Amino acid sequence: MLFSYKAKTSSGEIMEGVMEAADRFALAKDLRTRGSTPLSIKEKGKRAFSPEQFFGSLFGRVGIGDKILFCKNLSGMLRAGLSLARALAVLEKQTKNRALNKVYASLITDINAGEPLSDALEKFPKVFSKLFVSMVRAGEESGNLPGALTEVGLSLEKAHALTKKIRGALIYPGIILSAMVVIGILMFAFVVPTLASTFQELGVTLPTSTRFFMGLGNFFSEHLALTFIILILGMTGTVALLRARFMARYVDFAVIHLPLIGPLARELNTARTARTIASLLSSGVSITRAIEVTEDVVQNIYYKRVLSEARQAVERGAPFSEAFEKHTKLYPIMMSEMTEVGEETGKLSDMLSQIATFYEEDIEGKTKNLSTVIEPLLMVVVGAGVGFFAISMISPLYSVLEEIQ
Repeated sequence: MLFSYKAKTSSGEIMEGVMEAADRFALAKDLRTRGSTPLSIKEKGKRAFSPEQFFGSLFGRVGIGDKILFCKNLSGMLRAGLSLARALAVLEKQTKNRALNKVYASLITDINAGEPLSDALEKFPKVFSKLFVSMVRAGEESGNLPGALTEVGLSLEKAHALTKKIRGALIYPGIILSAMVVIGILMFAFVVPTLASTFQELGVTLPTSTRFFMGLGNFFSEHLALTFIILILGMTGTVALLRARFMARYVDFAVIHLPLIGPLARELNTARTARTIASLLSSGVSITRAIEVTEDVVQNIYYKRVLSEARQAVERGAPFSEAFEKHTKLYPIMMSEMTEVGEETGKLSDMLSQIATFYEEDIEGKTKNLSTVIEPLLMVVVGAGVGFFAISMISPLYSVLEEIQ
């Protein structure tokens, strides 16, 4: 949000200006760190429209953006000296999300009853993940809850930004393929039947491919609504099948071995593993608990198995890096080497953070180039399809012309 402020500098001068901050408390703290005393702070405007937050408030869903703001705002108010219950009350008044309002009301009730924040958050597993709760609990135990909340917010922000970039790179090919399917069905429904009637009048002998396209065209023309219903049901059924539990091992195997997508998926899981464990360790969580939480964070079943193996090995007293050394097809050699160095030097959290940053930046660069690689492949696929269709429908016309000559 934007705030207009008036503050008194250390030299006694009165200055005015406009700054963006999470809330009034964060801005006041920022001004004090600069050596100025805030005199008045007024809200000037709000952040840009966010579709995610808009639809989240409309349908009662707590989105990732809401959780990031929750961490930043609560951390800022706690650093400014507000009590936890009062800070949550301020957040409750500010939010327009109905689902989040209920969460705040429950948190305030639990905090006033003497419960720690981590226990109160744990009652909402669909909103606050194990990673979120574990880092908050570590912050409470270490006496640095504002710092833990800031770390959680940064971790969520980086994960969200990475996911958005990957989705953004895949949106373009998705739109092209969807448009190609819809246009293809409409062409079959309205163009092919006209050509088919012409061929029948001329009595031309049709090749197999032409008869196949004519059959499709007649079906689409007579059952256009049914065609789109079948298409939608087919897509829904495919998505449901791919999300089924028994398909997890096959889907996850395909994802990490597909051309173009596979290397990106492996780096993404590596970055997510390193970032999550580094964040938890820096917050004071034990290594075994950090690995256990990370098992829930990573989505791929094969990476879950490696982390489960790593946790059991650490519990037996083996080095953490040992598990990564055995699975270099999933985790790159850099992961095991840097982890080993971190264990030897006692700076495992720092080393894992460096690994995460390296692969996050690498993924960012690859996602930028992904659309430029997919675009020519799509053009080849679309061109081949259109070319085959054109040859199948035009070749009978050449037969007619040859007979006329």
